[in-house]
Amino acid sequence: MSAPQLRIAVIGHSGSGKSTCASALRDHATDQGLTFARIALARPLYELQDRVYATAGTPLRSGAQDQMLMEDLAGHLRRLNPRALADDFATRLADCPADLVVNDDLRDPLIDAPALRALGFTILRITCDERLRLARLTARSDLTRADASTRDLDLIEPDAVLDNSGDLTAYRAAIHATVRSLQGSWAL
Repeated sequence: MSAPQLRIAVIGHSGSGKSTCASALRDHATDQGLTFARIALARPLYELQDRVYATAGTPLRSGAQDQMLMEDLAGHLRRLNPRALADDFATRLADCPADLVVNDDLRDPLIDAPALRALGFTILRITCDERLRLARLTARSDLTRADASTRDLDLIEPDAVLDNSGDLTAYRAAIHATVRSLQGSWAL
């Protein structure tokens, strides 16, 4: 019998360090000889965003985020089927054989968070000093920014909280210590 899959959802406001955390988790998995996968809840939204931009005849660079458009698209998907994103995610997760699976775009506390919990995800909250977070956002090149999708983030109860207001080395060390603790409890 193989070890259980370790599943971690990383939550936090834009600019807090979720992507950095996901990269540190990938590095930890590599160091431990584990396979790693990063699965986005928002993949259908990125696909729809690409279609909207293509239909508009407007170039869109790879990985670009039009957060206002994606929030609108998410709202319409949820109006048609509240579980659309969660169900799509669950289908992709079922086909993922990785030892460590990370999601870093969980935002919805009502449908998606309970769905990920039911799928066995541990939730890791990333925080940081607000001025630092805003400075990081200013340095990013998002097409648009929107915070409506994270206004209820505090309704998602995390299993652990890490602060990303200090230096990167200390942050990465805290991430590695947290995942080692989780691995011990999951006997991975």
